[in-house]
Amino acid sequence: MRPLFATIHSAALKHNLAVVRRHAPASKVLAVIKANAYGHGLSRAAAALSEADGYALLELDEAVRLREAGYRQRIVLLEGFFGPDELPLLARHRLAAVVHCREQIAALDGLAADARLDVLLKVNTGMNRLGLSPGEFAAARDRLRSNPGVGAIALMTHFANADDARGVAWQMARLQQLPDGDTLPRSLANSAAILRYPETHADWVRPGIMLYGCSPFPEGVGDEAGLKPAMTLESRIIAVQDLRPGDTVGYGGMFRADRALRIGVVACGYADGYPRHAPNGTPVSVAGRTTGTAGRVSMDLLCVDLSELPEAGPGARVVLWGEGMPVERVAQAAGTVGYQLLCALAPRVRIVEA
Repeated sequence: MRPLFATIHSAALKHNLAVVRRHAPASKVLAVIKANAYGHGLSRAAAALSEADGYALLELDEAVRLREAGYRQRIVLLEGFFGPDELPLLARHRLAAVVHCREQIAALDGLAADARLDVLLKVNTGMNRLGLSPGEFAAARDRLRSNPGVGAIALMTHFANADDARGVAWQMARLQQLPDGDTLPRSLANSAAILRYPETHADWVRPGIMLYGCSPFPEGVGDEAGLKPAMTLESRIIAVQDLRPGDTVGYGGMFRADRALRIGVVACGYADGYPRHAPNGTPVSVAGRTTGTAGRVSMDLLCVDLSELPEAGPGARVVLWGEGMPVERVAQAAGTVGYQLLCALAPRVRIVEA
């Protein structure tokens, strides 16, 4: 059996949910489990996060699957519905929908009077992706309130800069200008805002990446916020090559030995979800010590420098990210974010639950 596998740590997911609650003790928690729970497995993550007050995801069929599996918490579709034909299914399974455009509000007029569909009215306060403009808010709210098929209404927005120096004050100021906007329950805070801006916590917080143990901040790592990695991707050294000065490694020869070196070959490649563009020196843990990649990542294999690890040979444990190697450090070296690496875990990678 190929030695590459990912361990999903349910205890870490539970721990990270507890960290959310410590930061936002007065708020309900809407656990974001979109994108197959950031690569961790929808059903697996939902079970580990069963103490959350609700779940948020994108796909209607997955939301229905959760409901049919017995979950009774609030389940929110973050992009709402994509056509009026989906509304009866939402109502039947008591799913809540984010409503972010005039077309969706108009479609809701077709709801049965007894549907009582809960909605989160999304206002665009500066992210400029989804959401009604602040000027459209009052009319949209009133139309929803007059619709007998609509149940509870909440106000929602999304922060564009909670993880950087600009912060959230400019978007909070726009929220405060909404006419009677404070009369609705609010869902505002993402992971970065939960950790950094307690004034955003409001009625519902929406933790995503922090539930999986990854920092939402560009230069941070999860353990700085007391988080634990929920995924460990590991493999083994399956071969060793001795290089002479001037020898190159891998496709294109992007790594050239400047002295005699030992190179370890690891059973993991970009078809497993490891970033192909990771440069030489991207950190990897081998036999409990940190070294770096050498040469271009190929489909099924990557190479690491073992020159300072004489004890490491075929069979040595390699942690690509997770416990012992923060995914954020790998992502920073590769010029991406931990979110992408976790979400990109390939279906062919064997999963072990712990």
